[in-house]
Amino acid sequence: MPWLPNLPPNLLKRFLVAILGLALGFSLWTGVAAANPNYPPPLSFSNAELKGRDFSGQQLRAAEFSNANLELTNFSDADVRGAIFSGSVATDANFHGADFTTGMLDSVSFTRSDLSDAVLVDTILLRATFDDTAIAGADFSGAILDGAQARQLCKTAAGVNSTTGVATRDSLGCR
Repeated sequence: MPWLPNLPPNLLKRFLVAILGLALGFSLWTGVAAANPNYPPPLSFSNAELKGRDFSGQQLRAAEFSNANLELTNFSDADVRGAIFSGSVATDANFHGADFTTGMLDSVSFTRSDLSDAVLVDTILLRATFDDTAIAGADFSGAILDGAQARQLCKTAAGVNSTTGVATRDSLGCR
């Protein structure tokens, strides 16, 4: 069979079993995902123009918003756990009470945005900007920030997160 790699018989058998296993596993996984509402298809809004859109209160777990224009969007009380926002512009956006747990928010511009009472536990926030950003009650526990970002956020940090009960200053390690 010319399409098969030229392998010794014992390795060829392993190769074919591996390919069959991958194909079967993928078909079972996609079948389970399609039949089970607990595994919705992933949402991708990468590179999208979403200026002014309302995502408030929506379930958007593991959605992808990479390099999207999120200016003036409303994500208040949205469930965006595990979502990817890398490189997006979220200027003047409302994220009040949103849950970003384990999300990737690197290189996001949060200029003049509202992150008050948001849950940012275990998120990646490297190179994100927070100029004039409201963070009262936000929980940054375990978030990956660089020192300059943490110092900037500590200047205005106040309040306690209503979901986690953690003080914003404590979650940032402010002195």
